[in-house]
Amino acid sequence: MTVIDPDTQAGWVPEAEEDDADDMPLSMRLSIADTLTLGNATCGFMAVYFTTTGILIPHLTGSDESGMARHSAATAVILMLMAAIFDLFDGLVARKLRSSPMGAELDNLSDLISFGLAPAYFVLVYGMVADDAHQRVSALAAIVVLLAVVLRLARFSCVTLKDGMFQGMPSPFGALTVISIVLLELPFVPTLLAIIGVAWLMVSRVEYPKPRGVLAVAMLGWIVAAMGLLAAWALDAPGGQLLLQTGCALQVVLGAVIPLFATARRVNTFRDNRREARAAQLP
Repeated sequence: MTVIDPDTQAGWVPEAEEDDADDMPLSMRLSIADTLTLGNATCGFMAVYFTTTGILIPHLTGSDESGMARHSAATAVILMLMAAIFDLFDGLVARKLRSSPMGAELDNLSDLISFGLAPAYFVLVYGMVADDAHQRVSALAAIVVLLAVVLRLARFSCVTLKDGMFQGMPSPFGALTVISIVLLELPFVPTLLAIIGVAWLMVSRVEYPKPRGVLAVAMLGWIVAAMGLLAAWALDAPGGQLLLQTGCALQVVLGAVIPLFATARRVNTFRDNRREARAAQLP
């Protein structure tokens, strides 16, 4: 309420009590985990930036600097790998310390940028610069990748699964598999089919274990090794191209083998349950 001073005729407002001006609402305070999540989003955005400035623009302007495109492609993929590291650690930190009320929303939005938009854009640019690619078909494949990540993240927010498991290929793993397929430089049709296959796995019901404990350490080690392979390729080190293609091939093989193991385990569990049910029905 505004009060008028009779001597000065000036209005003044009583100072708010200290308890009422409590800095910031709880829902707006960022935790350490949220800061890591924002680092994830930043890496995804910068991956798009380097893909544009180092690969797409030189191609559109007719530049012949293949070294610049290689450095930019390596930098963009390394940034996506860094985003995966941030995504790995923000969950660990949130479990050990605390997460703000908007932590889950921040995580989904950041994942959409780094593992949805960035790899989809990489596929789109690949379709524009590769000699044997078809731009419109590549654009369609990029849209499929983006929508697969959108649907997967939306389902993750709505569906409750058993602890320690994901339903569908996790978006970081899917994004890195899509990028690996592109970097393998296979013919266009196999590349396109493999990318669509990864998009299908992301929205499938195949169960994937969450990266915790030994699996998290293994994943971190694999990401660091992939960064080294990309750096060797970007610097044109001896055997760098072969090392990169070997790493990409291994990533693609893992993306194909894990669903097979998960499906086999699910079938075996179903058979065991049927045997137990039949045994229980016997007199």
